[in-house]
Amino acid sequence: MALDHASRISLSRRAMKAELLDAKTERALAYAWRDERDEEALHRLITSYMRLAISMAAKFNRYGAPMNDLIQEAGLGLMKAASKFDPDRGVRFSTYAIWWIRASIQDYVMRNWSMVRIGSTSSQKSLFFNMRRVQARLEREAAAEGRILDQHQLHQLISTEIGVPLRDVETMKGRLSGSDYSLNATQSVDDEGQEWLDVLEDDSAQAAEQVEDRHDTAQLRAWLVAAMNALSDRERFIVCERRLRDKPRTLESLGKELGLSKERVRQIEAAAFARMRKNLETQSHEVLHFLEWG
Repeated sequence: MALDHASRISLSRRAMKAELLDAKTERALAYAWRDERDEEALHRLITSYMRLAISMAAKFNRYGAPMNDLIQEAGLGLMKAASKFDPDRGVRFSTYAIWWIRASIQDYVMRNWSMVRIGSTSSQKSLFFNMRRVQARLEREAAAEGRILDQHQLHQLISTEIGVPLRDVETMKGRLSGSDYSLNATQSVDDEGQEWLDVLEDDSAQAAEQVEDRHDTAQLRAWLVAAMNALSDRERFIVCERRLRDKPRTLESLGKELGLSKERVRQIEAAAFARMRKNLETQSHEVLHFLEWG
């Protein structure tokens, strides 16, 4: 931690000592990088505005991320800005770069806030960084007027103030209200306490259901095999090729192989299904519904 602090101080000092670019020099460096890919010009441009990146990173220090990481992300945003900056637009580089620096830092903070992804849309990002500030102001204003806001009223006001859907406010409120916890944590301070994972409901089939499912599947398979065995070899072949393959064959391809017309293959297929249906009906009507032949 001490080394990180020292390196941050050193970086900040170097940034403060970097040259201050006037508009003309800045534009010349931007042209040199864009048109000639002059890396020295790019280095000067980035170094001169690193103080801006560090200043922006410091504003997000309250979110608990290491300052060195915030500065690194700010630097990445600065480099992204330099790679996309168009000096022909007549805008100062600092004005353009500040958007990229802020976006890079915000993305990093949101990625590392929780193991569960907080969000990535513009409304979610706006809520994450503004909701608590807006909520505190709204509560102060209500208290000054002698009013008490319930949660629903407060969420509606936040939704209107920030310009996002009410459901997004409610969702973000829930995500920011608690920290991440391990499912392997015990429910009590006792070392022998039950883990939270042990009390989760098991959605998988229970033993009795599994046995019943296996029995039903075996019975259905037996009925289907018996119905197939009642067919002739040609009928069985057509049924298998038309209904039991991952990619069913066409009537035309089967007709060419068997020396039959498409219409004749269709007739044989229909007759085979009719015989199978009659055979299966003697066993159970449920099997027809299961096979979607009813």
